Amino acid sequence: MLIKPGKLLATINSPADLRKLSQEQLLEVCQELRQFIIDNVSIYGGHFGASLGVVELTVALHYIFDTPYDQLVWDVGHQAYGHKILTGRRDNFYTNRKYGGLSGFPKRKESEYDIFGVGHSSTSISAALGMAVASQYKNETNRQHIAVIGDGALTAGMAFEALNHAGVTNTNLLVILNDNCMSIDPNVGALKEYLTDITTSRTYNKLRDDVWNILGKISKFGPNAQAIASKVESGIKATLLKQSNLFESLKFRYFGPIDGHDINHLVSVLNDLKDIPGPKLLHCLTVKGKGFALAEKDQTKWHAPGTFDKITGEIYKVHYDTPQPPKYQDVFGHTMVELAQQNSKIMGVTPAMPSGCSLNIMMAAMPNRAFDVGIAEQHAVTFSAGLATQGLIPFCNIYSTFMQRAYDQVIHDVALQNLNVVFCLDRAGFAGADGPTHHGCYDIAFMRCVPNMVVSSPMNESELRNLMYTASQPDMGPFSIRYPRGEGVMPEWRTPLKKIAVGTGRTIQEGEELAVLTIGPVGNYAVEVCRNLQIENVKIGHYDMRFAKPLDEKLLHQIFQKYDKIITVEDGCLQGGFGSAVLEFMADNNYHAQVRRLGIPDTIIEHGSQLELHRECGFDPTGIERTARELLFHAVSV
Repeated sequence: MLIKPGKLLATINSPADLRKLSQEQLLEVCQELRQFIIDNVSIYGGHFGASLGVVELTVALHYIFDTPYDQLVWDVGHQAYGHKILTGRRDNFYTNRKYGGLSGFPKRKESEYDIFGVGHSSTSISAALGMAVASQYKNETNRQHIAVIGDGALTAGMAFEALNHAGVTNTNLLVILNDNCMSIDPNVGALKEYLTDITTSRTYNKLRDDVWNILGKISKFGPNAQAIASKVESGIKATLLKQSNLFESLKFRYFGPIDGHDINHLVSVLNDLKDIPGPKLLHCLTVKGKGFALAEKDQTKWHAPGTFDKITGEIYKVHYDTPQPPKYQDVFGHTMVELAQQNSKIMGVTPAMPSGCSLNIMMAAMPNRAFDVGIAEQHAVTFSAGLATQGLIPFCNIYSTFMQRAYDQVIHDVALQNLNVVFCLDRAGFAGADGPTHHGCYDIAFMRCVPNMVVSSPMNESELRNLMYTASQPDMGPFSIRYPRGEGVMPEWRTPLKKIAVGTGRTIQEGEELAVLTIGPVGNYAVEVCRNLQIENVKIGHYDMRFAKPLDEKLLHQIFQKYDKIITVEDGCLQGGFGSAVLEFMADNNYHAQVRRLGIPDTIIEHGSQLELHRECGFDPTGIERTARELLFHAVSV
């Protein structure tokens, strides 16, 4: 079903078309664009509230700046739907986040208007500054560079590193702070309080419009007037806020806060800022979910609600007559509370994903023992290390893809000191429609090479509970547990907690000739394959190894002594992953067997459902069975 755009939006196939309209028509464009996003996401799904919150800002930016020559970088990219629609992708927008369709995030190879590929937070200022410095070097003095960053993304250290550098450059850099007090969950920390102080200073807000009037007339009065206006503006801020401005202390010109939903004021302000040299920051106040009442009211729920009825607001969910398996994240969340009730040393830590990883369950039950530290993965890891030095057992829950941002801290602050920090890596393997920026492909490989680190993955919910219980035992050292996005396989998942001997696997089924070695929930695919082949009286062995490090060497000796054909299966990268560990064992122990490794190849895999991506990479049930048949019946050599 192709959504029909409004009358004005239908004429806009590029920002150049947008600029042909009068400023008076922009309000209607905003209304049509917002409705187009609502119509599409309600039917096809996707991120929702973030893009609704920046409709006016998106229109104003493309109206005032000469994109793509002027370079516009969106931080994270959840909010870039309006940008995509205005830049030639309106008629294909229904394919957003679908297999083979548009990416849900800005992507360089998708459009010349997507200046920088994003998906992780807090990269925009660094990237835009690099572009600005390059333009300066190439003497492109009229080229503008704009980074749009949310107040949540500003909590990451990288954003401050970039601000610190940018402040001492003389580049055409404009940072737009999209301040809505939200990431996916409400923002936390001192920066949030600081921004709130600015936005709620009544006296300052009463006078700021007068300052803007002065700044808006700079071009008419020349450089002396500009200097005077700057002093007036700085004086008001310093006096009324009773503190020096954070951004101005970093040598940015600070403007705002302004209403990010007033399209006419935005256009006027951005037009003025084009002519002010040097690094600048515009503070815009927006409402996540603007224009859809339910999304404004419950911003976390409507971050990415799935499909819904745009009239009633009912979010469509499949209803079952029988109990269904829970999401792995919810098993983690409930098990955390259960473990913490038994063990007073257990703490919970997450970098800005309490609802995404379900630590919010513990935060509600034990608010003094569970911490959202903001979008700050490096800090989350070292904060956890600090807790561990005092005899506590922190469970640091970070999405696999975001753990990449804290790798130095894992090694330097946890592993080298052999501290008992438990890393729960949610969204391990393919993350689905979020695509390559969010796939958790690499954690087995990058954790496996770290000394003292245990690397594990459960095949089901019961095993996840048992691994969490095991990791909470005394003196376990660094311990990583990876599990995927989405539902498990056990409706009755609240099984008794049992300690697992570290480095031991499980025999699921004994077989002949061929063995399938799996790690993690993809082992359930192998169960299906074994069942299918059993119908043909072909019995293959299946072993759930559970640990990529340390390997169950006793079990592997038995396997290599019995089988001469082996398949390894993992939802992770083949280079350095679980299959590589098995090959290393084989070589080190002078075994000889045909080994086929199934997993994620050495290429970038795009977005799609998890099963679609598993199928593309050949480790869905059909792919595993096909490989087994090739080894058994065609004697295909390695």
